[in-house]
Amino acid sequence: MTTPAVSVATSRNPATDELIATYAFQTAEQIESLLVENNAAFRLWRATPMSERVVAYRRLSAILRERTESLAGIITAEMGKTLAAARGEVEKCAATLDWIADNGPAILADEPVSVENDDRVHVSYLPVGSILAVMPWNFPLWQVIRASGPIMLSGNGFILKHAPNVMGSAYALQDAYESAGFPAGLFANLITDNDTVARVIEDDRVAAVTLTGSMRAGSAVASIAGKALKKSLLELGGSDAFIVLADANIELAVKAAVEARFQNAGQVCLAAKRFILEKPVAEEFTQKFIAAVRQLKIGDPLDPLTNVGPMARKDLREELHQQVERTLAAGATLLLGGKKIEGSGNFYEPTVLGNVTPGMAAFDEETFGPVAAITIADNVEHAILLANTSDYGLGGNLWTSDLTRAQRIARRLETGGVFINGFSATNARIPVGGVKKSGYGRELSHFGLREFTNAQAVWAKTID
Repeated sequence: MTTPAVSVATSRNPATDELIATYAFQTAEQIESLLVENNAAFRLWRATPMSERVVAYRRLSAILRERTESLAGIITAEMGKTLAAARGEVEKCAATLDWIADNGPAILADEPVSVENDDRVHVSYLPVGSILAVMPWNFPLWQVIRASGPIMLSGNGFILKHAPNVMGSAYALQDAYESAGFPAGLFANLITDNDTVARVIEDDRVAAVTLTGSMRAGSAVASIAGKALKKSLLELGGSDAFIVLADANIELAVKAAVEARFQNAGQVCLAAKRFILEKPVAEEFTQKFIAAVRQLKIGDPLDPLTNVGPMARKDLREELHQQVERTLAAGATLLLGGKKIEGSGNFYEPTVLGNVTPGMAAFDEETFGPVAAITIADNVEHAILLANTSDYGLGGNLWTSDLTRAQRIARRLETGGVFINGFSATNARIPVGGVKKSGYGRELSHFGLREFTNAQAVWAKTID
């Protein structure tokens, strides 16, 4: 590998514009050492009994809870999430590790298979090696745990290429893993440019790659992995429809809609982004939705009264504003907001756009920020058509009092998941995959515990 151009990853507080830290890109020699160490740690870890791996997971879960305040502070400082939401993210990580420790061993256990002729057959789920994970900044701990938890319990090594603006979070996680007693180098941070990431994917010591990010990044990673004949698992963008039918409970739908669109300043792949309203309730929902959005407090994410913090980076705010302006220029109506907030930080007004139709930026593209697009449907069939008129297929929401009809409609929505009358806590074993251009490889259940394993079948012939 050649040495990457001298550069750094930069962490900057999005609420104040203050520089937090810079992290120098690793040299070719440092990356080589990382790969050697991670591969050696993998060989040690795969030979570690499952019972000992589980003990390490329980220690890691406890450490995350013990460090909740410091970890939440890092999240808020680096990407602007409210402190309350950051604490919730840490707890979600700990709870996920608990679930993996409780359920993972049974999911990964050998499975006997009944066959004829008294042969004994079993299927084993064996680790494949060092896995490279390219992760996003919007959930800087949770996205990593969601990947590293299943990948590492199954015996693999984990190499994290995190977003450059949240490297403090990346190193905080590495320290937590090491403090929990995982082998040195098993969880490793890679800091480099995209060209070098491509060469790491091609390296024979990297068995597979997973990415959560944009369609552009996913396409590039999948292309490199495919050429190298390596598995890739992608979760990409989303432009989820939030369908409100004429028989819906409007009060509950509005309350859920505000949370679904504006949590984390709208920077969520699975967030509701396109609000498709059946005509008889469109006016009522819109007015109540706007009134509720007006009540959101924008500001310092450390303030416990704040609902919406800053966007993570200035370039992302500028991109979002351009999408709003292009949507308005195409004929949409500005119902609320629509402006960058002047002063320090990357704040953007919670925005509601009306009369949004296919062909407009806010309908066709992913709007990764606090912008809601409202579209009117003539009837149920029209609502389904509008929901499916998208390159994306991550998730969707459906509001109606007729659950029998809702089940039929859900099967016609081209998404990896559908939430009827609200988003509730889900069992980690339930798949949340993406279809169309929202990704592939996450269609299986078991929370990814078998996704990076080799399913090895062993036949044992009975001899008299």
